[in-house]
Amino acid sequence: MLTKAEIRAGHRAGRATQNRAGLEGAGEAIARHGLAWAADLSGGKPGTFAAYLGVGVEPPTLPLLTALHAAGHRVLLPVCEPDLALSWVYWTPASASVRSRYAPIQEPAGERHDTTVMRSATGIFLPATAVDFSGNRIGQGGGYYDKFLAALAALLPSRPLASDGGLLPPVPTAAVVYDAEVLPAGSIPAESFDRKVAAALTPSGLLRLEG
Repeated sequence: MLTKAEIRAGHRAGRATQNRAGLEGAGEAIARHGLAWAADLSGGKPGTFAAYLGVGVEPPTLPLLTALHAAGHRVLLPVCEPDLALSWVYWTPASASVRSRYAPIQEPAGERHDTTVMRSATGIFLPATAVDFSGNRIGQGGGYYDKFLAALAALLPSRPLASDGGLLPPVPTAAVVYDAEVLPAGSIPAESFDRKVAAALTPSGLLRLEG
């Protein structure tokens, strides 16, 4: 089995080959399928979704954020804090952005909320470089989302265990990846602190995971 670092490096190399037309098409498809997942989770009513802004050759998420807002959902975006913590800001297409103090990214300006804001979350769109059909996820390697998911699990009642006994976050999650980044079950090494994801959101559609 490859290590997480090796899998991450391989998929980052693959992402580097993306062209503009491919990115635009992926963003439109991800928005369409992500909006359908959001409607399913919220029962067709306005909900609250935590997400993030994909940059560079990451799967584009700005069309998804815009579609969620247009459908009446509230959108939360992350802000990097000291000690690998995340806070959250409500976002709209009119929101200003500022350079992060802790990461090489732009972040939304506005009132910051801690993890307790997730008590009202309907679902979470997570960044990833790969997932497998067991629900295991490889992030960007920074550790922010590992810490966030652990804090979320401590805050809210746990969901049932995955079919292989792994831990699921208490709010439904979908990792946003390209089609080739969804791997066979058991491809990604799982550690005791890892939280599985329930689904993969790809340009081809939403895939249910959890083994």
